[in-house]
Amino acid sequence: MSKTLISFFLVLCFLGIQSVKAQELLPLPKVLDTLQTRYSVSFSYFDSTIQNTSAPIPKASLTLEKALSFLNQNTQLHFLNLGNGQVVIQKGNQTALKKPFITQVLDEILITNYLTKGINLNKHGSITIDPENFGILPGLIEPDILQTIQSLPGINSVDETVSNLNIRGGTHDQNLILWDGIKMYQSGHFFGLISAFNPYLTDNVSVIKNGTSAQYTDGVSGTINMRLNDTITGQSEAGLGINSIYLDGYFKTPLSKKLELQLSARRSITDWIETPTYNQYFERIFQDTDVTNNQQAINQTITKNEAFYFYDVSGKLLYDLSKKDKLRLSFLTVNNNLDYLEQATINDDEKALRSGLTQSNFASGLEYKRYWSNRFTSTLHIYATKYELEATNYDLVNDQRLIQENDVLDTGLKLNTSYNFNKNINWHNGYQFFEVGVGNLQNVNNPTFNSYTKEVVRTHALYSEVDATSNTSKTHLRLGIRGNYYDKFNTFNFEPRLSFSQQVSRYFRVEVLGEFKSQATSQIIDLQNDFLGIEKRRWTLSNNQDRPLVKSKQASLGIHYKRNRLVMNAVAYFKKVDGITTRGQGFQNQYQFVNAIGNYQVFGADFLINRQFDKGSAWLSYSYSENDYTFNSLNDGNPFPNNLDITHNLTFAGTYTINRFNFALGVNWHSGRPTTLLQDSTPVNGTPNFGRPNQHQLEDYFRTDFSSTYSFDISKTSKGKVGLSIWNLFNQKYTLSRYYSVNNNSINTIEKTALGMTPNVSFRITF
Repeated sequence: MSKTLISFFLVLCFLGIQSVKAQELLPLPKVLDTLQTRYSVSFSYFDSTIQNTSAPIPKASLTLEKALSFLNQNTQLHFLNLGNGQVVIQKGNQTALKKPFITQVLDEILITNYLTKGINLNKHGSITIDPENFGILPGLIEPDILQTIQSLPGINSVDETVSNLNIRGGTHDQNLILWDGIKMYQSGHFFGLISAFNPYLTDNVSVIKNGTSAQYTDGVSGTINMRLNDTITGQSEAGLGINSIYLDGYFKTPLSKKLELQLSARRSITDWIETPTYNQYFERIFQDTDVTNNQQAINQTITKNEAFYFYDVSGKLLYDLSKKDKLRLSFLTVNNNLDYLEQATINDDEKALRSGLTQSNFASGLEYKRYWSNRFTSTLHIYATKYELEATNYDLVNDQRLIQENDVLDTGLKLNTSYNFNKNINWHNGYQFFEVGVGNLQNVNNPTFNSYTKEVVRTHALYSEVDATSNTSKTHLRLGIRGNYYDKFNTFNFEPRLSFSQQVSRYFRVEVLGEFKSQATSQIIDLQNDFLGIEKRRWTLSNNQDRPLVKSKQASLGIHYKRNRLVMNAVAYFKKVDGITTRGQGFQNQYQFVNAIGNYQVFGADFLINRQFDKGSAWLSYSYSENDYTFNSLNDGNPFPNNLDITHNLTFAGTYTINRFNFALGVNWHSGRPTTLLQDSTPVNGTPNFGRPNQHQLEDYFRTDFSSTYSFDISKTSKGKVGLSIWNLFNQKYTLSRYYSVNNNSINTIEKTALGMTPNVSFRITF
């Protein structure tokens, strides 16, 4: 063979090899998705850092460290393993890549992509949601934080709202909702159909059902902790979006090397245009309220002209005073506003009066963090949050005006410290002080009546907690104790907390969680038509008499299995909550106007199986629970089903990605919630004649949801995304609640129905 032919053959081989290598190059995000699943790690980076970067997928036989070294060699980036399942990706040369002044202790990830991309299960049993890297879920095209949480086993909403999240059978007020460390008293827009928190400025969300850290108070049912980004990136980022309900925008920009500003704003378009989505939301949320219930005045129907809008604005200022000193200022304001003009002609006299309701929550916090050494750090956080609910309701027929107000002012100080004995043992301690004041007003002009109450509770708390991990990361233990002193009651509560997990084989891990908790704030309902019948729950404080402290005990045992891309876990739990009142449970039967104190206890189990594929995943989740009340003065002291008892809850869903399209389809089914039937249709003393409480069930709930998104490049630095979702794809009819009223000695049956088929479309750009 001539040298020419040999040379030609070698050139062809070389080109062929290069061609194969080129075919093996994949966009770096896809490579990272593969490695997250393979090694159970999470990659932290800025979008601009990995933009337009490709790499081969490291061999499956490589260890994590060798795989990271392989990527270091094949990209212009550097991958730093912080341990605890966290890997940071940075630009720059190898010598410039350094660990932070003190390596922050992060919750190690056990399972990535728990349901879909951006949802992870951590070593202490909590679940973390990353909105920035969030995939897709059925029925959602925006990473709505509180809607996303409802996809997790053991969490649902009996009335399909984010302002009534039920974690393992508890009421919504038993959830501690934190926004950048600040307690929030309002969680929803559109009076519960949309989360009040803009996801595009939220860095991560932690959901804790049990085994809570001792640093947290309140939340006898669960904790939802939302955190904004806490690191100065030095890079600008912005985004704009619009869907059928609202438009929003956000930006992050450095003001100097030590100063960065993050800001987001969102505003509904519902008072500018009525979309099909808005009409469905309006029909759902205002059922059987003063907004839609027409009065009759001398054969004249009162007409109403409604106007509704909402908005939220949030921001954070990050200032690095030095390498050791960090200062952070954050704020959030949330607002819902509804008003409507009532017009009627009564006795030839034309009347027009405006009723309305506003709901708002303003919060602000200042945090100072000091890194004293590589082992010791302290954080001082001061915050204030103010919640207001105000309603003015005119009754044209009876010439009456009712004003109702509920306000909460919560101020707090938290001093937390962390000491790292070594890479395996960390010790956390802290002192916290909270002062919560709650006011309630009712004012009627005809007949004249005025009532205003104001109550204040101050709480001092100390906690101490040890967090330990074995060298092999097979054993995790977090053991803590918290002491709360309520000065108004001269009461001291000790609350132990436990989180333990053990790797028992290559694929199995066992988990034991437990906690004692208490809280002094709760919500009650005086009358079902309070606050126009829309936001009828009002915040109150414990008084150690007819409103005691609410206390909980919870324990759970779980087992987790992970092999390749198959994930299975099962958790059995017991929870008991004491100090609840009938007024806080929303009864609409014979106990509606009774004021009794009791408890509820839940025996339950959550199960999940998730199979991940190259282009998607499919999962099946099932929850079982027995949730019963016990009130000694009611039902002869015998237990009866909780108003929130959902015995069986099943979800089957899947996602699929092809090119730049994402698809998600899911089916949700659960057994009907308890209801109380009538013994007969004849009222007794002007009230319905009820049978035994909660002994029957409403019909089963069934809903199918669909969503899809398409991503595209607008330029080298900007991207676009369009989305379509359909909630309740087959327009299934379902009764959320059924209750009765008496009118002219006849009984009326009232049913509130679920949200019908609701489409939504969105368009978003980031740059």
